[in-house]
Amino acid sequence: MGEVLERWHQLFKGTLLTQKYSSKQLLDKFQLAMVESTADIYKKRLIDISWFMRSLNEPIARQANREDKCTGHFWEGRFKSQALLDEGALLSCMAYVDLNPVRAGIADTLEQSNFTSIQLRIKAAIKGEQSSALLAFTSNEHQHKPTGIRFSLKDYLTLVNETGRILRDDKRGAINLKPTNILARLHISDASWLKLTTDFECIFTGTAEHLCEFSEHVGLQRTHGIANAQACLNSA
Repeated sequence: MGEVLERWHQLFKGTLLTQKYSSKQLLDKFQLAMVESTADIYKKRLIDISWFMRSLNEPIARQANREDKCTGHFWEGRFKSQALLDEGALLSCMAYVDLNPVRAGIADTLEQSNFTSIQLRIKAAIKGEQSSALLAFTSNEHQHKPTGIRFSLKDYLTLVNETGRILRDDKRGAINLKPTNILARLHISDASWLKLTTDFECIFTGTAEHLCEFSEHVGLQRTHGIANAQACLNSA
């Protein structure tokens, strides 16, 4: 309960009783019961992605409205949440997000893509390091490590850079599979990779097998996106 309240108070004020509990003030059994009940509510909210997005959107919308001197919602529609069920889904999601500035035409290169993870990775890689703020790539030789992304950082940077060259209308290029064995390991063809990195939100979250397992696990009657999953991950 103490950890839940500590995390909540980093974001919100909480109630008078939760503040008293966190500051080690004495409470009677009725007050403690009230704090425990409130902490249960806070715990559910802390693991609720909808509550997280609501808490994230509101201050950003207020700030943007003040700057633009307008009112209303900042984002056009609701957020979309997708489970990343395997390495292929994880990799394509990472590339999709890292390539947003290039795809939108506000950055010509990955190095100029401000506020992206790949920019942090590139800055660290120039120094021969990996970004301490991000989960590290462990490469194929270190798959026994308990945490990390099981690809080579060099391969990932090359892959996303070559993909970015294709996504820009004024750039010519092709994905060069010689220095990047990631797609071969995941059985993703060049065409499927381009589809994933441009339409990721509308496609799928894993292989057909993983999608079926996930659908069964959460009790879905239909497995959405299975056709695209079969096409994209069985075409290399």
